[in-house]
Amino acid sequence: MTHRSTRRTVLATGAAALVCGCSKYGDNNSSESAANASSGQELAKTADIPVGGGKIFKDEKVVVTQPKKGDFKAFSAVCTHQGCTVGTVSDGIIECPCHHSKYRIADGSVAGGPAPKPLPAKEITVKGNSINLA
Repeated sequence: MTHRSTRRTVLATGAAALVCGCSKYGDNNSSESAANASSGQELAKTADIPVGGGKIFKDEKVVVTQPKKGDFKAFSAVCTHQGCTVGTVSDGIIECPCHHSKYRIADGSVAGGPAPKPLPAKEITVKGNSINLA
């Protein structure tokens, strides 16, 4: 005996698949994101961070910026909108590729998009030409 698929069965199955497929938006794993960066770890050399820009360290979930020459800042690289990892840093702006939230490199504050709050600051130390997590 064969069972015919009804419209209700097809819709319910499709909806369940959609929910499962979309249940984790972006690439953030919240249980790991806080523990990814280890204290004292060298992230970069000062020469690696352009003035007016920055560099994203995806494994550590950290973005390091240099708003003015010799002034280095660090923020979480996890967008406050839906947890995606930010994708680019240029012209004084950190941008998330998922919904185009924008943050200022000087203080992590929201410059545009759907982000509800600033990127949290991360502690770094600069010794010589080395940038380390604090």
